[in-house]
Amino acid sequence: MKFPSMSLKHAILILLESQPGSGYDLVKRFKDGLGYFWNAKHQQVYLELKKLHEAGWLAFEAEQQDSRPDKKIYRLTAAGHAELLRWLADPVQPNKINDALLVKLFGGAHTSIDNLREEMHRHVAVHRKTLDSLLSIERDFLALPDEQRAELRLPYLTLRRGILGEQSWLAWADEVERELNR
Repeated sequence: MKFPSMSLKHAILILLESQPGSGYDLVKRFKDGLGYFWNAKHQQVYLELKKLHEAGWLAFEAEQQDSRPDKKIYRLTAAGHAELLRWLADPVQPNKINDALLVKLFGGAHTSIDNLREEMHRHVAVHRKTLDSLLSIERDFLALPDEQRAELRLPYLTLRRGILGEQSWLAWADEVERELNR
């Protein structure tokens, strides 16, 4: 079975389905939410917005600003909404990873244990920082009133996946450290 692939355009459509916004707003929303599991650079978002507008999936209104060029506030069109519903109805490809750290560890017999330890320590620091950030978001979510939590229950599940993934990664890193110290 052939699965359609996920692309930046679908992530943008999801974000704009919830709330219209400018390119700047979308970049911020990526960093605050989707950025934990879907990466997009500033330039990629703006390029994709242009393509989606040209395809008729987005419309925009220019909002005047005093000291800057006009800001474009994008929203989904009926065609964009239809594309989003089509994509949501289709199965997606299971995730595959390309992880340079795993390749390095796999070939670790060809380098020093100290090199592997240093590499692992760098990665552990990143994963701990990410976990701390996700746990902070979870605390904020759990402090919300019940009705707000109910509205955000599906995004919360993506947060839980991130938390569990980071916790699992750190548990695996502990195993690696023990083995490297043997």
